[in-house]
Amino acid sequence: MSPRVKNSLYTLALLVSLYVVWRLRQNDLAPIMVEGKTMGTSYHITYFDRSNRNLKNAIDSLMVLVNKSINTYDSSSEISRFNRSRRSLRFTLPYFFPPLKKSQEVVEGSQGAYDPTVMPLVNAWGFGPKKVERPDTAEVLAARAFVGFEKLGFNKDSVWKNDPRVQLDFSAIGQGYGSDVIADFFKSKKIENFFIELGGEGVAWGRNLTENRLWEIGILDPNSDYVEQKFKAYATLNNKGYSTSGNYFNYREVDGKKYSHTIDPVTGFPAQRELLSATVFAADCATADAWATAFMSMGHEKGIEVLANHPELDAFFIYSGSDGLKTYSTSRIGSDLRIQP
Repeated sequence: MSPRVKNSLYTLALLVSLYVVWRLRQNDLAPIMVEGKTMGTSYHITYFDRSNRNLKNAIDSLMVLVNKSINTYDSSSEISRFNRSRRSLRFTLPYFFPPLKKSQEVVEGSQGAYDPTVMPLVNAWGFGPKKVERPDTAEVLAARAFVGFEKLGFNKDSVWKNDPRVQLDFSAIGQGYGSDVIADFFKSKKIENFFIELGGEGVAWGRNLTENRLWEIGILDPNSDYVEQKFKAYATLNNKGYSTSGNYFNYREVDGKKYSHTIDPVTGFPAQRELLSATVFAADCATADAWATAFMSMGHEKGIEVLANHPELDAFFIYSGSDGLKTYSTSRIGSDLRIQP
């Protein structure tokens, strides 16, 4: 054997050994778990970092900035200032334009079933910062006249409206977008394996190295309540954003009748559909979050039709049938979904 061949084999063996050691070190990493409060809810994050960095303070600082941009419950936020403005706002933080641009995409794709200009209706029904004891039909119908994404204009640093009563609400995309901000931060830190859950949605990236498998989420059974929560399905995720929208706990009761928190932007009234839960999987969580709301608004029958034209989305629906709960899932996630009897 020539010295050149020997050297090549030695180099190859060394590289293989280094790779094996690297893989072992990956699998031996202890998970880092952080949690906290943001966007009116909580977050829970697990990640694996070879440098063993605790990034909670950095995450919290990021979320403070995101909230200062898009949180309607903060009266000083950019979105709150836009809602109070008569015409326009020039935003200075980098967290306003992305959800606005993503919203435009989903508004068009869903034919208005998702629309962030729904804020006047959210307030009229008492689901926003403005509390309402009893929704007034006349006020709801009046508010409907100021809903519609076409009533907005925007570019990369400004947003404007054609009527001072037009307002924005990013609550149906904000937590998903916040999850994406954290995910992008992790990637910038060369963290390759992490699981983010923020208010029930998030991003699953890489693997759970403790168990040496892909990340998995549970999807709540619509019959769950705060005391007894059970799962209807489990989904395995491979570098995906995920979001579930449902009327499990968030509704208003007026004169003994429950009203969904999902407002149909088209009618102006809470969506009364057989669809009880919509879980969406997409390349990013903002997309999944907005589409989950859109499907809850349009219902499962229309949703199944729409999904046929959106191969970039996967979904799992739970809906009421004549003989109990029914489910639907896109064919692409069949092998990654375990539905419980």
